[in-house]
Amino acid sequence: MKKFILDLTVESNALIHENYALLKLTHRDPLPEMLPGQFAEIRIDDSPATFLRRPISIHNVDRERNEAWFLVQIVGEGTKRLAQKKEGETLNAVLPLGNTFTMPSSPSGQVLLVGGGVGVAPMLYLGRHLKENGFAPAFLLGARSKKDLLQLPEFEQYGKVYATTEDGSFGEKGYVTQHSILGKASFGRIYACGPKPMMVSVARHARQHGIECEVSLENKMACGIGACLCCVENTTEGHLCVCKDGPIFNIKELLWQI
Repeated sequence: MKKFILDLTVESNALIHENYALLKLTHRDPLPEMLPGQFAEIRIDDSPATFLRRPISIHNVDRERNEAWFLVQIVGEGTKRLAQKKEGETLNAVLPLGNTFTMPSSPSGQVLLVGGGVGVAPMLYLGRHLKENGFAPAFLLGARSKKDLLQLPEFEQYGKVYATTEDGSFGEKGYVTQHSILGKASFGRIYACGPKPMMVSVARHARQHGIECEVSLENKMACGIGACLCCVENTTEGHLCVCKDGPIFNIKELLWQI
């Protein structure tokens, strides 16, 4: 897909959690096509200590409002600056970058989307894309506690939502791979994004039950075009750049010890 370097305008920027901001960006022209799983590299202009763009997953695309949504986890100086951006300010972004999820072959099969932490970000747009194409996705979201589960009403627009929390304050207590839905329902395909231990556990479950599974890797990505080699992942095809050859990989390609 063609990549664009655009000066995007902040339509809104809301702190939806002490560690997360929901950034909605727009442009004077129609935004380019963006697919679930792709991401943007956003430039940080007002921080002399931040030299590299920040890779942020595309959380949703609202075509009616011509908005691209980004769920920003505040972890350092760069993301802190993004969370402080005001309505009407400008952000320069390179997008869309990376590949996309493989769509199921038949709408009749059950599809599960698993997200943990900021890994829920690409799951919302994927769920919307699936529903608009005749599928009935289910979401399994994991977090430390109820307050850390993000945007449940938005996910509920596109499918049934199941949840786990480590402290048991919402949904079932434990980790996503311990949720009872995995033993009750038969899923034909699983998509996942989140901390690597979570994705490894999901991949192990999928392999044990013969389920097709794709994951969105969160390796550190500096350039977004495969030039800096800091996001390399060892795969069955050799060492691949997650930003260029991913971030979506079938678990059969990954050399994880599962």
